[in-house]
Amino acid sequence: MRISQKLDYACRAITFLSKGYDGKSVTKLDEISEKEVIPSSFLVQILKDLKNAGLVTSKRGKAGGYLLSRRPEAVRLADVINAVEPQWLEEVDSIEGQSAAQLERAWGELSEVFKAKANEITFDQLITGDKEPMWFI
Repeated sequence: MRISQKLDYACRAITFLSKGYDGKSVTKLDEISEKEVIPSSFLVQILKDLKNAGLVTSKRGKAGGYLLSRRPEAVRLADVINAVEPQWLEEVDSIEGQSAAQLERAWGELSEVFKAKANEITFDQLITGDKEPMWFI
């Protein structure tokens, strides 16, 4: 599967903001850019899309920055996809030809599986998946 750099960067930015989420602390653009290796000029555009979708809020000024608009467990992968690459979740276009009906059905089924999984995955799950398991003896 091949995803766009824009979608990758958006997911990385949301993941980074999720890791530091406390509901009130903002993260500076330069910190996200540096830690996630995202060009700041591109990150500004991505964060604008995420803000327009209601996923992040911004605060201006010297102490300004970005924070998630809601808890990481309430942000789904599908939300980020919808914010920056909505065509990923759109219906398959009608195709023509003798085998069109069979292929259209197959593409539709794959699309539905993708959408369902993207709606299941939250950023809380992504960040807790990074942690080492605790072993008790």
